Amino acid sequence: MIILLYAAVTLGYLGMATWAWFEMAPAAFSRTALAGPEFRASPRVGFAAGERLLIAALWVAHFWLLKSTFADGEGWRFGFALGLSATLWLAVAVLWFESFYFEVASIRLLLLPLAALCAALPLWFPGSRILAAAAASEGTVHNPAFDAHLVVALMAYGLLTIAALQALVMAALDRWLHGNALQPQSDTLWARVQRALLGPLPPLLSMERVLFRIVALGFALLTLTVLTGIVFSEELFHRPLSFDHKTVFTAVSWIIFGALLAGRARYGWRGRAAIRWTLAGFLVLFLAYAGSRFVLEVILHRV
Repeated sequence: MIILLYAAVTLGYLGMATWAWFEMAPAAFSRTALAGPEFRASPRVGFAAGERLLIAALWVAHFWLLKSTFADGEGWRFGFALGLSATLWLAVAVLWFESFYFEVASIRLLLLPLAALCAALPLWFPGSRILAAAAASEGTVHNPAFDAHLVVALMAYGLLTIAALQALVMAALDRWLHGNALQPQSDTLWARVQRALLGPLPPLLSMERVLFRIVALGFALLTLTVLTGIVFSEELFHRPLSFDHKTVFTAVSWIIFGALLAGRARYGWRGRAAIRWTLAGFLVLFLAYAGSRFVLEVILHRV
């Protein structure tokens, strides 16, 4: 049964990404439909009603997949693959809500294939059991401090994943607009594909406002992640912090996102500076857990 659920979620995400591409493909392959940077391929915003319903159904199925994999009668199971799967599950939820207000076609073409890949990863990398010592000493399966820390951390990672994808799309749009301003319109297939993907997007300023809202909320949750991590460490190891790679990378990421928000408020940082800081903060945050766990579990074969 669990294998069927894995297949349904993975193929569902891939099917929705394929549908999104074929929806935009006629404009990409047409020589007359696209006129330039001012082109808007679709007057509607976000998903159509049927797409939104299918995404919601996939999101619920992904939730049950995570629930069946994360916890059983013997305790929590976690690893880099499960962390990525949960992060992309939350990112899909953010994308779904964002689709009510903004054109998200280009973002979904990035996010949905990533969600499909990460949803399937736990099949090959199931992770390991955690908190065995805490459960044995307390006579319980779950530690409340750790539960809170894990939930808040995954919410922060999900939001900041969407922020990173938004920053990538903004970088592509910025480069495309500047290229069109400096040279005549090209009629190559790649140029038409770029116009089809980037032309319908909102103005950069609108996307930038959305980016900073997501970063601000993600930063607040990342702050809670650090605080709940201190509580969890105090309860389990009887010390407030352990200065390992995860703690250091999380702290550096928190500083980067905090500096970005402070620079925005005080100096009006925007544009390419905002994109670079967002991507740098996300890269460091990725290394804090998923990247380091990948090295430990897959390369070094340690849990």
